[in-house]
Amino acid sequence: MRVLLFAESFLPHMNGVTNSLLHSLAHLQRRGDEAVVIAPHFESLQPLPSSVHGASVVRMPSIPAPGYPQVRVAAAGMRRLGAVFRQFRPDVVHLASPFVLGWQGLKAAERAGVPTVAVYQTDLPGYAARYGVPGAQQLLTSHLARLHGRASVNLAPSSAALADLERIGVPRLALWGRGVDTERFRPSRRNDARRAELAPEGEVVIGYVGRLAPEKQVEDLAVLADLPGVRVVIVGDGPSRPELEALMPGARFLGFRGGEELAEIVAGFDIFVHPGEHETFCQTVQEALASGVPVVATGRGGPVDLVQSSRTGWLYRPGDLADLRARVADLAGDAAKRAAFASAAVASVEGRSWRAVCEELVGHYEAAIGDAATGNAATGMETIEAAAIGTAAVRASAVRASASTANQVAETASLQAPAWSSYVALGDSLTEGLCDTSRQPEGEFRGWADRLATLLAHTREDSHLEYANLAVRSKRIAEVMDGQLPAAIRLRPELVSVLVGANDLVRLRAAPIALADRVGAGVACLAATGATVLVVGVFAPPYAGLGGLHSRMRRFNERLHRHCEVHGALFVDFAEDPILADRSSWAADRVHLSSRGHRALCYRVAEVLGIPGATEIGALDRVVHEDSPPPFEERLPALRWMWRHARPWMIRRIRGRRAGDGMQAKHAGTVAIVGRMVGRAGAPEQASAQDRKEAH
Repeated sequence: MRVLLFAESFLPHMNGVTNSLLHSLAHLQRRGDEAVVIAPHFESLQPLPSSVHGASVVRMPSIPAPGYPQVRVAAAGMRRLGAVFRQFRPDVVHLASPFVLGWQGLKAAERAGVPTVAVYQTDLPGYAARYGVPGAQQLLTSHLARLHGRASVNLAPSSAALADLERIGVPRLALWGRGVDTERFRPSRRNDARRAELAPEGEVVIGYVGRLAPEKQVEDLAVLADLPGVRVVIVGDGPSRPELEALMPGARFLGFRGGEELAEIVAGFDIFVHPGEHETFCQTVQEALASGVPVVATGRGGPVDLVQSSRTGWLYRPGDLADLRARVADLAGDAAKRAAFASAAVASVEGRSWRAVCEELVGHYEAAIGDAATGNAATGMETIEAAAIGTAAVRASAVRASASTANQVAETASLQAPAWSSYVALGDSLTEGLCDTSRQPEGEFRGWADRLATLLAHTREDSHLEYANLAVRSKRIAEVMDGQLPAAIRLRPELVSVLVGANDLVRLRAAPIALADRVGAGVACLAATGATVLVVGVFAPPYAGLGGLHSRMRRFNERLHRHCEVHGALFVDFAEDPILADRSSWAADRVHLSSRGHRALCYRVAEVLGIPGATEIGALDRVVHEDSPPPFEERLPALRWMWRHARPWMIRRIRGRRAGDGMQAKHAGTVAIVGRMVGRAGAPEQASAQDRKEAH
């Protein structure tokens, strides 16, 4: 069997994903199978291995994950992946905790007609909340539903993880646990000399092993620091270590440890504690049990399958730190109970060898290959339907999100987000959303302002925003100032955005300064109402021959920026954003933004508004979406473009008409945007009329 494995994380970075991959590779080598690993490349003080357990390692370019530089986000070109597939000719593709690299591996496997086995190991939406970017939760959940919805087989490590995937509509699920090395982790590894170093006064040792990062909630261990006769020992490293050391000055921080040394340290613990609520399995809990150490863990996620309350340890109520303290105190004060729990802990992991677990994995490989050979694998239409079902399930799951989860998100946010209750957008076709057809029904458009409204709703505790979009295509400055602006003032919004001027400036005799002054007067009127006013400068595609237009736009923006400074308005100069130089940011008509361009503008505006995590969410959004379309010259030859797009415009000009004549704004009155839901295939969800009535 030839297995191609995509690893979002790999050596030298050690974590649960890397550990399970290493055991899988060792098992494949013992069986005589061939394997190749696709993994992130990065600069390292130690040489990156070119092969592991007989498997070649192919490295792909990567960048540091936001807020956690030790973790890399890798991206691979489809051409390069295609070459790997042609050369290696895999029978099956293993996607280990797929996210970005795994998503690209999935698409490459689909093109090559190779079945995929996706292994869910990381609760990315939960991590987003812990890193203070709750707005990314919906994006990541939708991405997971879409990705796993297209895999041939999906493996979850615990019953909780299996339920999470079922909840968002992921099909073709199976349970695949993790093995434990009982030769390395066993009670006989207990070393009295090492234990005396950790607790020189004979204290009860309370230990934790794992990454020191927000999603692990290690700060919760601070409630144990003043328990009498105990010593807290923390093994691991990560971005949270400085804050944790300051929070728990009496604890021992040992940094990263591995191999036999780690086994001795764990066996020297009296109690193992893991407070993380986003563990899909939690291998360190299983290693502690194998070492004869009773465990106290949160009653959520993977530990629920591993810890038998009142037999091998305790499960405490998630988020209830008083309960955590009481459970640890119960064991710390009763040596006989600890001994009984320790004996039961060792017995609970018997038979969970890595050899047995990896042979089970091979069985899933063979099933995926067999289904593909007999035509039982999901068809393209089935994967699309599964993705649609997943999206609907994501919406339902979001609605069911508990208040406690929302509170935890709010408590962990590192920045206080602005919380406007109402938003009105003014402008022309760009704000109307023309050409942003991403997951929209025929004839409907989304646009950067609609996307921003949903993002703004996420910043509010009630996830509710009143929104109006008064923009209409082809409108000029005078029409927006005389018509849309008074309508906006009547709605009394707390936030107003203005993007207009391109339709005026395309005229050769346009006067940029006078036009900017006209918009500036409107900005003054809006600012006088007490609303936050955000102005987006005009911009144009990067065509050769548009130097005159770019010059007029530059003068217009400079003058308008000054008006914004005088009246206290925010100004976004998107014309300077490098993403506009990428022609995939422009639609096939070569005039309006593509969906990619609208997404970029949305997150650029969100940054200026001070929405926490806007930069990180924008970066994630770019990498989890489908491949960008090729440049427009490749999509539509010049003559066909002229016939399809330029000809209708010329005919309208000859007849003295414009595209927006007779059109009404899509949201001329306010609609309720519910931030924790997404509407039809990702559009902002509008509340029912009854909901809007109650909101007012």
